[in-house]
Amino acid sequence: MKTIDELLTEGVAGKRVFVRADLNVPLDGTRITDDGRIRAVLPTVKALADAGARVVVASHLGRPKGAPDPAFSLAPAAARLGELLGAEVAFAADTVGESARTTVAGLADGRVAVVENLRFNAGETSKDDAERGAFADRLAALADVYVGDGFGAVHRKHASVYDLPARLPHYAGHLIATEVGVLKKLTDDVKRPYAVVLGGAKVSDKLAVIDQLLGKADRLLIGGGMVFTFLKAKGHEIGSSLVQEDQLPVVREYVERAEKNGVELVLPVDVVVAPEFPDLKTKAPAQPTTVAADAMPAGQMGLDIGPESRKLYASKIADAATVFWNGPMGVFEHPDFAEGTKAVAQALLDSQAFTVVGGGDSAAAVRILGFDENAFGHISTGGGASLEYLEGKTLPGLAALED
Repeated sequence: MKTIDELLTEGVAGKRVFVRADLNVPLDGTRITDDGRIRAVLPTVKALADAGARVVVASHLGRPKGAPDPAFSLAPAAARLGELLGAEVAFAADTVGESARTTVAGLADGRVAVVENLRFNAGETSKDDAERGAFADRLAALADVYVGDGFGAVHRKHASVYDLPARLPHYAGHLIATEVGVLKKLTDDVKRPYAVVLGGAKVSDKLAVIDQLLGKADRLLIGGGMVFTFLKAKGHEIGSSLVQEDQLPVVREYVERAEKNGVELVLPVDVVVAPEFPDLKTKAPAQPTTVAADAMPAGQMGLDIGPESRKLYASKIADAATVFWNGPMGVFEHPDFAEGTKAVAQALLDSQAFTVVGGGDSAAAVRILGFDENAFGHISTGGGASLEYLEGKTLPGLAALED
């Protein structure tokens, strides 16, 4: 895989460089609530602009239905990118139409443009190779060189991720090169003990990675909504907590396999419960109480790991040499149920381990809860991509960058 360092050595002055970024930031209307993904691609964009390239940045945002939708416009992301660069960033009102062609044609050396949301075009996500390829052809007409730097999308077989690199000289940006290097430390060259902390709402989202980790990790710490399927699989009452009944047989098999393989499977010993899911807009008090994990009362919903569990999880992280964390321990967006996630983040900071925060909600939690993200070993920009890499899958966007 060639990297941007090789491209810069070859020279990019005057060349149109298409950067497939991941600007899929959360929005409150037109206000960006977390600009982490924009800041992550900044080193690549700045390096290219400083070298005199005419930089064309493209990304998806949200899940529009293959047609323009103002609610998913990249205009706020383009404006924020300009603020971070300290230079004006041009914005094209379409992706491959007249506005994009005119905007790109008007770029001077060292200047940057952002084109509109790639998913406003049905060809971007089409499962039909010909339709996807036709869209990739139109994107290729905008550039001389391709740089892949949208790690959060490399597990998607989309036109801008998979088909476009085949049509242009292609290189990995700084972010993708860093992400791949980090993930190799979690798969090929792991320092032990290796602890993995998994949270989030649905156990089904994590089954494949748990299956792989049962043969690689030394400890698996489970939290979030998914933990209640594990607790029920062990025969515990879980009240009105989230549960995936159809996943109980496979979870029971994983519990048995963990014991057989000598993998320490750590579940909470106490949980914070409330009568109903909290209001995340008003943050109104939610009547939380703490109960034993094997004695949850009927009519109560588990929403965080409890204080004894926080101590337990911190102790399991403390002496690890490598820690991968993906998924919050509870509904961290509400103050009554944020302590479990805070405790895990703090335990990572307090440890001497190589720590990786696996994107998505975990990365957002680190920033929202006020932690210094630079204090962690690495914060990934791609939760789904990170998990699929750890599952051993071939990621289309990475395969496309290989020569």
